[in-house]
Amino acid sequence: MSEMVIRPADQPGDLGWVVMVHGEVYAAEYGWGSSFEALVARIVADYAADHDPQREAAWIATVGGERVGCIFCVRGPDEGTAKLRLLLLAPAGRGLGLGARLVDTCLAFARSAGYKRMVLWTNDPLVAARHLYVDRGFKLTGEEPHELFGTGLLSQTYELDLV
Repeated sequence: MSEMVIRPADQPGDLGWVVMVHGEVYAAEYGWGSSFEALVARIVADYAADHDPQREAAWIATVGGERVGCIFCVRGPDEGTAKLRLLLLAPAGRGLGLGARLVDTCLAFARSAGYKRMVLWTNDPLVAARHLYVDRGFKLTGEEPHELFGTGLLSQTYELDLV
């Protein structure tokens, strides 16, 4: 089996890859279009332009040196809250335990950075990700129907106390 690594998203092309893979995977699997890819691009651009490395970080999962996944930890709505963003595993990275490792890496960083709580926003079709969150104690705190990326979607907000 090829070596699996979780590393900082600090190599040339990492951030562009995050935008590209989100656009490609979500279009292929859910039919989500450019409005979703634009949202991802804004999140990545904001991170790239102005992140505090003591309080924010991003990681890439690789298999055999090839990028297959990502996750970001960014500032939340207040000083005590972190946001988990952009968890994704491309098909080549699924079923290897990398999703759990990415989430655990993000949670460990948030705790070490002094955050007391973590929040995330997701959508109801993303079942595998939701299982990872719930398995780590995240609680559903809100749901709202929307049509930002397609019809009949339900946005979901989850929260976890980190202390």
